Parts: sequence; structure tokens; C-alpha cells
Amino acid sequence: MPNFFALIPAAGSGSRMGDELPKQYLSLAGKPMIYHALRILCSSSRITCVFVVLAPGDEEWLRHDWSDFSGKLEVLECGGATRAESVLNGLKAARGVSSIGDDDWVLVHDAARPCLAEMQLDKLLDELADDKVGGLLAVPVADTLKRGDASRRVEHTESRESLWQAQTPQMFRYQLLVEALSMMGGVTMTDDAGAIEALGLHPKLVLSDARNLKVTYPQDLALAELILRNP
Repeated sequence: MPNFFALIPAAGSGSRMGDELPKQYLSLAGKPMIYHALRILCSSSRITCVFVVLAPGDEEWLRHDWSDFSGKLEVLECGGATRAESVLNGLKAARGVSSIGDDDWVLVHDAARPCLAEMQLDKLLDELADDKVGGLLAVPVADTLKRGDASRRVEHTESRESLWQAQTPQMFRYQLLVEALSMMGGVTMTDDAGAIEALGLHPKLVLSDARNLKVTYPQDLALAELILRNP
């Protein structure tokens, strides 16, 4: 049976947060934000190993205590200029520090999604374990969508029918994901599913909920803390 591995790309700067400290290290409920993402993945008995991909020379990582995850966590200092590059570099480096195989599953998760619940993680694993392609957590778009112009005037209303908001983890076979990301070259990808789609494949959407939010702006921190303290 294929094994499950997880990978968190954490080499970005999080510039939209307006803070000098990289976003993954901002304090959330008394811990660095990335701690909460690592905790849920490392505590799962179904996941063999969790890789975290850092920027080379990341000194901030060394200022924190990660001993809670010893034995399950592998640190890879091979982050790239983009998220996709960091994921691909991490996947390649994982071969040198683990037993990961071509058909094993890799769950790529955002460091800035600290509120992933055990129930959501298990649902993803259960629904995709036998899937031919893989897939991702996602939620149907609920808000009305407006297409704006350069002057912030509404051009028209977009139909939200069949639209989903992608989340993470996104789960694909190791070799398939390596091939998909390698083929993208310099094309900017905002998620891993996009690279799989570029191969002509169709990832499965696994229903999640809004609590698995991504911390992007400063005001998101307060909401994330509220969710963590009231699971």
C-alpha cells in the first residue's frame, strides 16, 4: 500500500502581511504560525513523514523549539524563488532523506493554513486513497463575484455556478507531482493542482469548510486564533 507523506513549502516572505518577519513565523496562539500546520500533520498516525522546505540560510527557524515533532519532521533547506519551485526542490530532496516512492502520496500544505482540522485531513486521505489522480480540499464559492476594471468599476457579475475555492492540503502521487511541476518551467502556479490540470488530468474536489482559512492579511490572524482556541 502506498504511504502518505506531507510537505510544507515555507520559503516565502509573506509580504502582504506588512511585517519584516516571514509570515510563517508570526506569533499565533503563542506559537509560530507554521507550528500549527506542522502539529496537525505530524500528529497523524497515517502520515509517515513531514517535510518542511525552508529558504537556504533561514536563521529564524533555529530560534524556535520544534522538538514536539522530532522523529516525524525533516527539514529541507532548498526553497526556491516561487512556491512551485520550493515544492519541486523539496520533492527531489525528499528522495535523499526518506523512503518515499513513486506511487506514494504527497500532501502539500500551506504554512499559512494553521487551522486544518483532523477531521478535514482524514476526509482527504479517505476520499483520495484509491483515486487515480488525487485532489484537494476546497469549498464552493458562496459570495457574489464581480469582475472589475482598472478603475475599480464593475464590468459584470461572474456566475459562481460550479466554482470552488481551492485550499490545501493538495494530495497527489510523488512521481506525478514531480513530473507536473517540472513541465511547468517558468510558468507561475499558485497551487499544485494547477500543474496536474496542465497535464490534462482532473483532480477531485474534497469538500472542506471555511475554517481552513489561509492567513494572508494582518486581520486574518485574529480570526485564525479564534478558530484555534474554539475548534
